[in-house]
Formats: sequence, C-alpha cells, structure tokens
Amino acid sequence: KYDFDESLLRPYLSLDRMTDAFMAVSNKLFGLKYVKREDITSYHPDVNTYEVIETDADGNDKLVAIFIHDNFARKFKSSGAWMSEYRGQTKNLPAGVDTMEGIPIISNNNNFAKSSGPTLLSFDDAVTLFHEGGHGHHGMLSDASYSRLAGTSVLTDFVELPSQLMEHWLEQPEVLKEYARHYETNEQIPDELIAKLKAAKSFNQGFETIEYTACALLDMALHQVEDYDNFDVAKFEEEELNRLGMPKGIVMRHRPAHFQHLFCSNSYAAGYYVYLWAEVLDADVFAAFKEAGNIFDKKTALKAREFIYSSGNTVAPDELFRQFRGRDPEIQFMLEKKGLAAQS
Repeated sequence: KYDFDESLLRPYLSLDRMTDAFMAVSNKLFGLKYVKREDITSYHPDVNTYEVIETDADGNDKLVAIFIHDNFARKFKSSGAWMSEYRGQTKNLPAGVDTMEGIPIISNNNNFAKSSGPTLLSFDDAVTLFHEGGHGHHGMLSDASYSRLAGTSVLTDFVELPSQLMEHWLEQPEVLKEYARHYETNEQIPDELIAKLKAAKSFNQGFETIEYTACALLDMALHQVEDYDNFDVAKFEEEELNRLGMPKGIVMRHRPAHFQHLFCSNSYAAGYYVYLWAEVLDADVFAAFKEAGNIFDKKTALKAREFIYSSGNTVAPDELFRQFRGRDPEIQFMLEKKGLAAQS
C-alpha cells in the first residue's frame, strides 16, 4: 500500500548531518549556538563536548550550558538512550561562589553502531537523537532558583513533553530538505521519499495504540489492588483484558512478567500512560507552531521556552500548559498525528 522501504532513508541520515539538523533547530527555536571544545578531554574519545551559547539583546554571548554528546555503543555502556545531568541548573549558590557552578552540565547518550565511515542512522535512530535532545533542552534551558525544582525534576506526566515535542521538527520537509543529504553525493533527499515517509506514518497506528493503551490500563488496575495475598497475576491479566474488550488479534506490548517499567523501579508504576498523554500534549503544542504559520515562529518558541523547557517544577504542569496554549489539552491533534481522526 505504501511502497516504502525505510532503508532508502539511511544514506541521507548520517549522524553528522542529523546532529547538524538538531543543533540548527535548537538555534532557530531558542537562539542556541553549539561551540565544540576540542580542548576539553572527555571520558571517552568518541564523546563530543560543547559550550552552549546564546547572544543577548546587547550582542553579548552568555554560556547557557555544557552539552556532552555520547552517541556510540561500546563495551560496558548501558543500553538504550537517555539524558543525564552531571550538574543541574540552580541559582541558589552560596555567597562568593562563581555563578558558573549553577550552569547545567547535560549529556545525551545514544547507542548507535559506529561505522568506519559516516555513521548512517535509521529514521527511528534520528528520532531518538531529537528525542534525547528535547530532554537535553529541558535541562539546558532550565531557569529555576532551586535545583530540586529545575530541569527534568517534574511530574512524570510532563517529563516526556519536551522530548517528544522536539521530534516533530525532524520530520518537517524544510528541515529534511536542508539537512538530509546523501552522505556520498550531497544530494538532497528526494521529495518522493519524504512523501512516502509521511504517508507511512499512520501505518499500524491503530494496532500500536491498542497494544500500548492496554498496558497502561492494566498498569493502573494492578496498582489499585488492595490485597495481594494469593494474587494470580496471569488470571488478573486475563480478566482485566476481557473487561476492557481487548481485541483477540492484538496482544499487550509488555506482559506483566517482563513489564520492566513497572517492576524494575517505581518510577513509572501506575504511570506508564504518560507516553501517550505526552503525545496528546506534544501534538497540541506543535499545532500552535503550525497555527502561527511558521514552525520556527519566534513568539511561539519564546512561549515554549518559558512554559515548557525552562520552568521545571516551579509551576504545576497543567497550569504551564494553560499558560502556553490558553486552554486545556485537546486530544484531536494527537489523533490527527496518528492518522486515527475520523474522516469527514
């Protein structure tokens, strides 16, 4: 139906090009510039360290953050992708202490397979690069008085909004056409390939939404059980899925026995739903840029910086969203993003 081979994207998605794209989006939205510090010795030769600078209205450069980009898989490195804070942002410094001590040191960590030549990414890998970059911005742009309330120290409901929001810019044609270039010929990514990528975005979304939502609902049901004596998790799962009307042709993305989000720690216990909720939020927020007629609209970007990326946990997340959007979130934009909205 879609006639789309995702592997055809790889030659246009080199790690260097996608890093340039991410940093260009950061600059166009928030005015940030990334200055690579070759003189700083990192903890591994593959790791790049940058000063993140912005220029104020008087033309003076100001250090915003130190950004560490650790992209390649290696022996003993944890799997997956994540953002870390080596030092969180704070203004609460003792008298006489250099304000530099309140500047955040943020790292983005990925596990891309390093190549002897240019490292070519899948589109999912490129999305991950932007996703972790969104978390990174949440730390770098933090503007709180106290580190306990700064950066990503927010409710789980809100923490995935800055990261998933950043993903939207990667798939925009004007970004792809400027930065997705063939690693050998420098040829711009063809319009036909962009069109096929866009058309295929809705593939399997109904299936994936159900398999995810079933996990989220089971998670909340599990955490409402009051007595776990002689508890039969398999029986509970079967009964709960029957109650929900789970389609027979779809299974849960994570069966309870390997549902690591719930049982490796309590971080996402009764909170696995947050990824889908964040999709409601990020689609609604990005819609504001589209409504402004420019995906890099300065006024909207300033509001996004103030109410999404810099406030940390100084204001309740529902109130931050209202201050940005002027209303509560609406689900329609997420349904349209997934291709699940009713066709008129």
